[in-house]
Amino acid sequence: MKPTTQANTHLEDPRSKFPKPPFEGQSQGWPGLAGKMNPKPDHGEKSYKGSGRLIGRKALITGGDSGMGRAAAIAYAREGADVAINYYPTEEPDAKEVIALIAAEGRKAIAIPGDLREEAFCKSLVNEALQALGGLDIIVNNAGRQQASDSILDISAEEFDATMKTNIYAPFWILKAALPHLQRGSAIIATTSEQAYDPSPDLYDYAQTKAATMSYVKSLAKQLGSKGIRVNGVAPGPIWTPLQVSGGASQEKLKKFGEKTPLGRPGQPAELASIYVQLAANDGSFATGQIYGAAGGSGQP
Repeated sequence: MKPTTQANTHLEDPRSKFPKPPFEGQSQGWPGLAGKMNPKPDHGEKSYKGSGRLIGRKALITGGDSGMGRAAAIAYAREGADVAINYYPTEEPDAKEVIALIAAEGRKAIAIPGDLREEAFCKSLVNEALQALGGLDIIVNNAGRQQASDSILDISAEEFDATMKTNIYAPFWILKAALPHLQRGSAIIATTSEQAYDPSPDLYDYAQTKAATMSYVKSLAKQLGSKGIRVNGVAPGPIWTPLQVSGGASQEKLKKFGEKTPLGRPGQPAELASIYVQLAANDGSFATGQIYGAAGGSGQP
């Protein structure tokens, strides 16, 4: 058989698939909007194609307005799931776009704005999602707070507390409220980070919350395995999201964001969507206590 010389049109060079640095300087107030970023992040709005892998499932996603949460919400809906998303009230413009995309798939789309730093809200969030969706079997703890500081001396107790409440306390409160309602076959997914393994000096508080997230995934997976509930995590590397432009990176770092990865660019949320689907789907049934990395060749695992 003669080797073909025709280019394979189905192959995509990962180095040039999405924008690469240098990026223009840009800044937004916390928590930022994807719709105001340049370039705008790709969450799979046009590219993700579903195949019915999550038909009938009911998911709650925190931070579902942008970033990996938005990518997961779009993918879940296109795979047949009903989806409730939580977001900070100022992120309403982004959230409206996500709700419209979910509804366009003929799925239930529930918007629940609120502040995850409050225990009472986390409990009401779960209850509202349960009632609106008629149950829950996928919990994605994705929302995160990231604020860069050159020195530990620059981080106030109030700022440290806000990061801990968002990244660690909120998942704890949410899981405690949701667990009594989860059936065998349910899935819990957490967004951790390469920062859990290789922390940056300017992300002192954020990095340790991601290490704690990795740890609770592994611990809870052992605790819930006997109940038939799987627990896994996703560890992104540098991903182009509002976290970066709303205080998560300095302007100097932002302009070169993702430059040091072997692929020479940051990732886009769309590139992680299929991981969140796999960890929720029934055919991923032997994966629990695992951390799935997507860092463009950098970081671990």
